Amino acid sequence: MKATGIVRRIDDLGRIVIPKEIRRTMRIREGDPLEIYTDNDGEVVFKKYSPIGELSPHSSQYADVLCKNSGFPALICDRDHIVAAAGVSRKEYQGRRISPELEELMEERKNFSSKPGESKNFVPVEGLERKASVVFPVIASGDISGAVILLENDSGSQPKDSDIKMAQVAAGFLSRQIEE
Repeated sequence: MKATGIVRRIDDLGRIVIPKEIRRTMRIREGDPLEIYTDNDGEVVFKKYSPIGELSPHSSQYADVLCKNSGFPALICDRDHIVAAAGVSRKEYQGRRISPELEELMEERKNFSSKPGESKNFVPVEGLERKASVVFPVIASGDISGAVILLENDSGSQPKDSDIKMAQVAAGFLSRQIEE
């Protein structure tokens, strides 16, 4: 664990303030769920809770099926990181942070589908150049939980309506899984 040099006291209600620098670095926003547990050394650990991360086996299977049936590489992310990848190097994509553009799109609860000749293409993963072809946010119980992403494929073809619909169905399926 990394020492920050910041010390906070617990108030009379048992609360502690997580410093702004740590919240900004870890992308912790007001209302974000945090998982609290202790380790064997007696340390208290706060970890961002990811409902999509809890569904990791389902997410990986869904990404695989989505990629095979659409012909586009598929990613599933939570609000911060890529959770599942298919059709691209899993080692390269899984665990990487999502881009600010993707984060903004999710916060606005907007879908994205690239159109021929359209200039609004964006890279959904920080540090990697492959652009998004389709994005659908995963919204469960009114909260943004993540997104289903189809990346551009090697042939440069545009997603068909059926590919877009598959990504939408995947986002809906994950939403329902989180709600249950």
